[in-house]
Amino acid sequence: MNFKQLDNVSEEQLPIAKHKRHGWKHFLGLYAGEHVAATEFVIGATFVALGAKTMDILLGLLIGNLLAILSWTLITAPIATQTRLSLYTYLHKIAGDSMTKLYNWANVIIFTVISAAMITVSSTAVRYLFNIPAQLNWYPTNLWFVCVVLFVGIVVVFVAMYGFKAVSEFSSICGPWLFVMFISGALVIMPALADSVLGTTSLSNFTDFITIGDQSIWTGINAQGEPGIGLVEVIGFAWAANTITHFGLIDMALLRYAKKPIYGLATSSGMLFGHFVAWVSAGIMGAGTAVLVKKSITELDPGDVAFQALGLSGFVIVIIAGWTTANANLYRAGLAAQAIFKQRTRKQTTLAVGLVTILVACFPFVFSKMLPLLTYAGLLVVPVGAIVFAEHIIFPKIGYSRYWASYQKLTHSRPAVTAWGVGLVFGFGLNALNIMSFYYLFLPTWCVTIIIYTLLAKRHGANKTYPVEQAEMEKYDALVEDYQAKQAQQESPLIEDQRAFSKALVTISWISLAITLMLACITMFLSSDVDSYQQNRDTFFFYGFTCTVIYFVTAYWSLRRRKALQA
Repeated sequence: MNFKQLDNVSEEQLPIAKHKRHGWKHFLGLYAGEHVAATEFVIGATFVALGAKTMDILLGLLIGNLLAILSWTLITAPIATQTRLSLYTYLHKIAGDSMTKLYNWANVIIFTVISAAMITVSSTAVRYLFNIPAQLNWYPTNLWFVCVVLFVGIVVVFVAMYGFKAVSEFSSICGPWLFVMFISGALVIMPALADSVLGTTSLSNFTDFITIGDQSIWTGINAQGEPGIGLVEVIGFAWAANTITHFGLIDMALLRYAKKPIYGLATSSGMLFGHFVAWVSAGIMGAGTAVLVKKSITELDPGDVAFQALGLSGFVIVIIAGWTTANANLYRAGLAAQAIFKQRTRKQTTLAVGLVTILVACFPFVFSKMLPLLTYAGLLVVPVGAIVFAEHIIFPKIGYSRYWASYQKLTHSRPAVTAWGVGLVFGFGLNALNIMSFYYLFLPTWCVTIIIYTLLAKRHGANKTYPVEQAEMEKYDALVEDYQAKQAQQESPLIEDQRAFSKALVTISWISLAITLMLACITMFLSSDVDSYQQNRDTFFFYGFTCTVIYFVTAYWSLRRRKALQA
């Protein structure tokens, strides 16, 4: 067979080979690491400021995150595992160059804003170390804060340019630690809340927790003193927070590696443990910090909250969670920009995008308005996901030709561009008219875009058959499969690290997490009065930070040994 035509084709443009696909454990870890991040501090505290009620939070977040899991499993994972392509590659296949360029511009904007927010979040921890006041306006009010943002931002940009692989490997070990620290922070701060509401540092039952929640955390009254959001809004946000990745199909890039579409259920590690547990914990930490420092939660930033709940480990969690999230998204923004400016290298486009990102990060509104920013970002790309869904799922069922634009060799798909534009006008128009909650705008926008694209595609030839072109594509796909099978025979098998010292390092890292959680439980359940609580809290701060150092040293050491063995 003639494989020479594939030797110069980027691996990114080809379907994922069989030997590179992963099992469900890989995706459990992947989603746990990605969705327990610095944004959880911001979003958890925002629910408090928006005035949600306790039971609305508990039920709403559970229902909304379950809907998100189903969206990944029923929409994203089937398309990803059937095509084995990223959204970018698949979109180019069905809509041509012009649509892909527009979509890449949208991604540059979205990932730049998210990266900027994460840089700002990391900077809140650094500014706390230097006693720089919290930035409560949409613009910076302190020159030293701007200097901190510039310093943190420069580090993030250069790592994204030159050391992203190392950071992505390091971030893979952060998931378990981040999860433990979010739970620990809530446990450590809860006695302070209990004392302010119940007059005692201990809770005797779940009813006490609900009482504390209703009176001190999720009170049902927003920051303006008015009735806050309800159950429907909480469900909507929990579902809509990741529309960019499930309804918007960005996570085709991840789930194309899944052996089976049912592995979409592995997103539950990110949604139930990351979003549900972390958002509830962040709300508790924010409310507890407000009690301890005697300020409104709207006057606090992640640096304040993390230090009061976790001590020095709080600085670590804010810096690392923000840093790793910012790097991943800035890397994505650089790739999207490089796809637009093909004459530039990925490093050059990442630098250019990074400089803009640093400038945006100087303005605190990018993290203080994360809820609407995430929702609007989802609304921007959901129509694109609708176009792909229509082409891949609906067209074969109604007798239309999938890949009709490729068969016609079109570089510009008027139906795709028009449908995206109509979808945006429709979605943002509904928002301007305030007809429905903006958390749910993605649903009618998705449906309308599907209808518009299907009708327009029919007019441009999607309802015709292309037997010759289809046979050529199937022949090419068979060639790719044989080419990848040959590559698989040439690759060395993966070697697992079974050495005793490596196992000892892993064991020590897990023991350090267990000790951290145990100390937090002691602070929560064995603090009989204010004095014992303060003593237990100080003990947690000291030994919790010690365990944090031990965890990262042993976990990273184990990672490096494993990488060296596989090299």
